[in-house]
Amino acid sequence: MAERVLITGLGMVTAIGDDVAGNLKSLRRQQSGVGFSQHIDTIYKDVLPAAEVRHATVTLQGMAGVAGKDGYTRTTLLGLIAMREALADAGIATASEEPTGFINASTVGGMCDTEKVYFDVINPEKEGDFLQYIDTLDCADCTQRIADTVGIDEYIATISTACSSSANALMFGARLIKAGLVRRVICGGTEALTRFTLNGFNSLKNIDKQHCRPFDQTRNGLNLGEGAAYLVLESESLVKERNASVKAELKGYANTNEAFHPTAPSPEGDGAFAAMQQALAMGGVAPENVQYVNVHGTATISNDLAEGHALQRLFGDKVPPFSSTKPFTGHALAAAGGIEAIYAVLAIQHSIIFPNLHFSQKMEELNITPETQLKEGVPVSNVISNSFGFGGNNASLLISKYEG
Repeated sequence: MAERVLITGLGMVTAIGDDVAGNLKSLRRQQSGVGFSQHIDTIYKDVLPAAEVRHATVTLQGMAGVAGKDGYTRTTLLGLIAMREALADAGIATASEEPTGFINASTVGGMCDTEKVYFDVINPEKEGDFLQYIDTLDCADCTQRIADTVGIDEYIATISTACSSSANALMFGARLIKAGLVRRVICGGTEALTRFTLNGFNSLKNIDKQHCRPFDQTRNGLNLGEGAAYLVLESESLVKERNASVKAELKGYANTNEAFHPTAPSPEGDGAFAAMQQALAMGGVAPENVQYVNVHGTATISNDLAEGHALQRLFGDKVPPFSSTKPFTGHALAAAGGIEAIYAVLAIQHSIIFPNLHFSQKMEELNITPETQLKEGVPVSNVISNSFGFGGNNASLLISKYEG
């Protein structure tokens, strides 16, 4: 019989907190991290709101424990900060004490640094060793540097499936455990803001110049964000062997690819519906036993409509409380699934449902509206966390209260 996959450690850094406790505090205060960039040199820094981690890169070096060391991009540093917290939270003093996998997600890799020297690299008259930065561009470079720094050398892989990346990383890690290949895997993602990302989404007309408003009739696009989040997954046998504390269980998961359009979902939410349905089936949980859905909720015109249709198809007239937390953190792309998986665990641990900020007007095509008030003291046993990426790559996680 395949092992149950349990979550024993959490680590994160976002625009609303330097760690898990800081994130929870901001969520409870309903304090958004969306503002204007202080660290990106772009003509849009005072035009396009974004959720930026408030520390300069040199400060992040100290927080990551690598002050004064070269080769660590902002993406890598954010990931290393989250990784160190996750290990400590799981009570792991040395990662190498148990063969440990690391499945990391990113879409920009070291682009945050390499784009700064792009014009120097292509200028034949410019002198300097600019090519040293190119090696850090590859998303796998940040994965390997994080792994090497903390001493992980088993089953290291990098996933880049746009906005579903770190949710897929969690699935990959869970499958390694269920297959008996490893008993512990650390999964999640890291992403730094870049000019390329801002320009790219702006060219798609997908960025709102105001604070984003998921599932609102007046929604007009997303706000980008940055951050990192990792969850320590362990087999139930390892948890019992070392008497570890369990945060929650990764009970079900599914990935579907509808391939409807390169950047838009199917209008009826076919892929989103199938992903949620299959995740529930895998976990043996009926739709009526879901207490909260952390929706993908980007606040773009087509994505929210498709996800809304999928929710109504799956739950009928009994859609559970749902909200998007992206108005807090911005859309952190490859890191979003990891960030929101941790929020799902926090919802279970603290009996809390997070509000959907900035909502004011129901979407005319839907019969449902998101939660707009912070709710505490609400028993939460099963949470669906959705992450949907370009190309119709849909990932749904079922995170549940652990019943040992």
